[in-house]
Amino acid sequence: MIDPDSTRQAKGISILLVDDHPVVRQGYRRVLEHQSDFRVVAEADNAVNAYRAFKTHAPDIVVMDISMPGASGLEAIRNIRLRHSGSRILVFSMHSEAALVKAAFSAGASGYVTKSSEPAALIKAIRAVARGEHAMSDDIAHVLAMESLSPSGSVLDQLGEREIEILRQLAGGATAEQIASNLNLSIKTVQNYHYLIKTKTGMRTDAQLVRLAVECGLASL
Repeated sequence: MIDPDSTRQAKGISILLVDDHPVVRQGYRRVLEHQSDFRVVAEADNAVNAYRAFKTHAPDIVVMDISMPGASGLEAIRNIRLRHSGSRILVFSMHSEAALVKAAFSAGASGYVTKSSEPAALIKAIRAVARGEHAMSDDIAHVLAMESLSPSGSVLDQLGEREIEILRQLAGGATAEQIASNLNLSIKTVQNYHYLIKTKTGMRTDAQLVRLAVECGLASL
């Protein structure tokens, strides 16, 4: 029997790079392609295009940002993993909040590296994820360790990744109609999630939800 991991290593690691900033993608593409065993086979600038590129190119690894217009990287991870359970996705984000990190892993990510990390950390994580391992940068490991020691945890621990995504979009000013379109849901389903988010977090108003999202790093004022 042929070991798929051995085959992957022999031919090099193919990568789909997903980030909504062209200059950022260009910079990281240069970094990655300096490695003789890395090949960036495609790029995408949003969740929808990320899934299309994944279907077209079937990369070994997806390097995915979280914050993008419309549906976020969380939704892209969820969609790819739902249809391709063996896919390997590494989040590469400026965000290091525990709630987002846990949501990314819950959605199906295999690793999480912050953009403040040295390029070597990203390269090391890609190789680890390609081997079927989980990986994270040192700062993410520290954040998760500290969060686990908190006696109360985060109120967002009660939310699933879909609820966190909807909260993120609500806090960003999206309407129920826009969220429904971004996530391919009915408006009624979005409204039901909205109600559940308020119930689980104990927030009574949308203003309180926005403040919670900002405090937890899901949105900015």
